[in-house]
Parts: sequence; structure tokens; C-alpha cells
Amino acid sequence: MSLDLADYETKARDAVMAFWGNREKARQKQIEAGNVDAGERGSVTAGNNMDGFIALVIDLVKANGLAHAAIHQQRKVLTLPGYFRPTKLWDLLVINEGRLVAAVELKSQVGSFGNNFNNRTEESIGTAHDFWTAYREGAFGKHPRPFLGWLMMVEDAPGSRSPVRDNSPHFPVFPEFQGASYLKRYDLLCQRLVQEQLYTTASVLATPRDAVNSGAFAELSELTNLKTFVTTLAGHIAAEAAR
Repeated sequence: MSLDLADYETKARDAVMAFWGNREKARQKQIEAGNVDAGERGSVTAGNNMDGFIALVIDLVKANGLAHAAIHQQRKVLTLPGYFRPTKLWDLLVINEGRLVAAVELKSQVGSFGNNFNNRTEESIGTAHDFWTAYREGAFGKHPRPFLGWLMMVEDAPGSRSPVRDNSPHFPVFPEFQGASYLKRYDLLCQRLVQEQLYTTASVLATPRDAVNSGAFAELSELTNLKTFVTTLAGHIAAEAAR
């Protein structure tokens, strides 16, 4: 049985258009209300910017044999126990017959690249370490390893593509990071999250602001592209369905 990738390319373009459209709607709403939060921060307070990608994940789950599974996307049922903290709130959970099948985290970054890259890095590593330690300790029951996915969308702009210098006065930075742009750093991050088995798969997409009309996005490497993400997820779902 072949995997069903649920026309992911079309749906991803729709998700990108919705991402930028939702941000603009939120920004305009705050400006009209006279809220001082208007601007970049005002663009994200609506909290639904990545919903198109959540819909894509749901379509992949249903298309590959788990239409009957519990697919959770409402905030009150998205928490899982942690090991270093009591609970963690996820963006999407798939549970089938009491087994945790998949947990997915979706993130985005528009502007403020220097301030946010380290935060996203520390968050992604810490979240995965907490998750797998809780899994080892039986927090989700004695079941096969679930799928753990991390998808990041970054604004494609001069600020994210320009070389960045680092100051490390005592020991040299690894060569691959020297002069690397923030997009390159996100690509390296995602590659290593997978190579170190912190995530089943991790993807980074770059999209310009004018993609609100086209849904255009760029991918940075084979290991971190969207097809790798969706095929890995579809394969995991199909395996669970067969089980």
C-alpha cells in the first residue's frame, strides 16, 4: 500500500497564504482598536497563523488509515505529562486506542531573527529532551515510540538570509555556523534535531511576506524539506494503522 501525501504541496501553499493573511488581519484589527500592541507583535496575537499546517497534518493522518483516531487540536486537550515539568502544551496530538501516536509542534518567526533564534533552539531541544525522558519513564504507557514532529516557518527576508557574525572569544564556533544566515542556522538545527533523534522529523520553510497572494515558500535541504516531513509522518501513521 502506497502512502497518501494528501496533495500536500497545494495545501502547504494554501497554509502559507493563510499564515500571512491571518497576520495582516490581526494587525489591522489591533490598529483599528487603537492598541499599542500593533505591529509585529500585534500580528501574532490572534494565535491561529499556523492552522493551515495543522489541517495538513490532520489530512495526512486521516488519509493513511487513522481516520478513526482521536485527533486533538483544542487547547484544553493538548497537554501531555513531562519529566522536568508537570505538563507540556502541544499544537496537535494523535491518540489511537489509548496509544500516543503523534505529537506535533508548529512554530514561526517573522522579523527579530537575532532575538528569537536562540530561544527557538533552546525551546525545541528542551521540549524534546523532556518528552523522551517522560516516554522512557512510562508517562505515555508501554507503547512503540510515537512520532515527534517540529515544523518551523521563517520569513524569507534579507535579515534571515544575510551572513551573521558571532563573537566567541575563548573557543571557535563550529565552522558550519561561521557566517551562516539565520535560515542556514535553522536548517542546521533541524538537521541535528533529527540526527540526534530528538525529533522523528523536523522541517524549516522560508516564505516572503508577498506570499500572501501566491503561497510561495522555499526549502533549504532534503533532510528538512516538507516532503520529508509529510512522508515520514504518513509512514508512521500507516504503520500504526497496520498495527
